[in-house]
Amino acid sequence: MAQQWNVGIFLFDEVEVLDFAGPFEVFSVTALDDGSKPFSVKTISENGNMVSARNGLKVQPDYRLDQMREIDILIIPGGYGARVTEIHNEHVIGWISNQMAKVKLMASVCTGAFLLAKAGLLNGKRATTHWASIEQMKKDFPEVSVQQNVKFVDEGNIITSGGISAGINMSFHIVKRLLGEKTAKETARRMEYDIEI
Repeated sequence: MAQQWNVGIFLFDEVEVLDFAGPFEVFSVTALDDGSKPFSVKTISENGNMVSARNGLKVQPDYRLDQMREIDILIIPGGYGARVTEIHNEHVIGWISNQMAKVKLMASVCTGAFLLAKAGLLNGKRATTHWASIEQMKKDFPEVSVQQNVKFVDEGNIITSGGISAGINMSFHIVKRLLGEKTAKETARRMEYDIEI
């Protein structure tokens, strides 16, 4: 079997559902020609307890922060909880900062970019977030070159995406980067997702 990447998706109360469910779906359904799965996708929360996502969806994470094994790709989604609660959670921000030295790829969806910025990971880099939070991000993090009207921004080992469904576009981009255009297109077709890859 070819290399398998461990994908960790961070969850928290009031996380935007499609922010995490979109990437979860893309990486989970990706398959190679021999049927093998190149991504192992797990969810993580601060304490491992049930998370109440936006609009009441209950999700049971696989791991708490101190249980998660090695992560190759870490995805930080956004939503109301990111902007209001997690950005003030020093434990979580410290964990995200520490993971940067360990993961191969750090990615955010929507206002998850605020958590990366708070951790200092976007200083001097281009980044994007939900269109409605662009101006706030510029104001709060002047050392970040905030981009608008783009689905995602690839800065090598950090990728940020726009709001909600843009995380799906970003995830296909990651699949293409790691496994090639053919696999990315086949995955999009399996999901019946119209996308330029």
